[in-house]
Amino acid sequence: MVPDKRPSTDDRSATDTATTEVGSTSADFLAPGDDAPAELVDVLVYGLVGGIAGSVLSFVPFATVLGGAVAGYLCGGRSADALKTGTVAGVVMTLPFAVIVFALLFFLGFAGAPAEFGLIALAVVGLAAVYTLGSGIVGGYLGHYLRGQL
Repeated sequence: MVPDKRPSTDDRSATDTATTEVGSTSADFLAPGDDAPAELVDVLVYGLVGGIAGSVLSFVPFATVLGGAVAGYLCGGRSADALKTGTVAGVVMTLPFAVIVFALLFFLGFAGAPAEFGLIALAVVGLAAVYTLGSGIVGGYLGHYLRGQL
């Protein structure tokens, strides 16, 4: 019979007990296994998932922040990875809006709409893209923060 080699609770080192206390280490915002940077594939996949979630929840206020938070929470890694994932989610959430507006501008161009209308619409699309990207990035960081706290 082989003896059990698992450490008992009495064998924990002082560093293990220090990391379990609340607020005792600088790694409080990291979930287990999050000390390594996330891979690019993870950033893109979870950014896509967060972007789709934000687009589906578009009827909810601050859905872009929620989409970025989903992406940042799922990705893990470091906070820089969460910002990248939130950016990808923001781009994914911007695409449907931009496609719809550009399609409307294309069809209105054939209807004889004045050029000023197109310029104003492009400015609106630009501001909406900045808002969506920015709130996706903020959501990514918040999701990373929640991952470390929960």
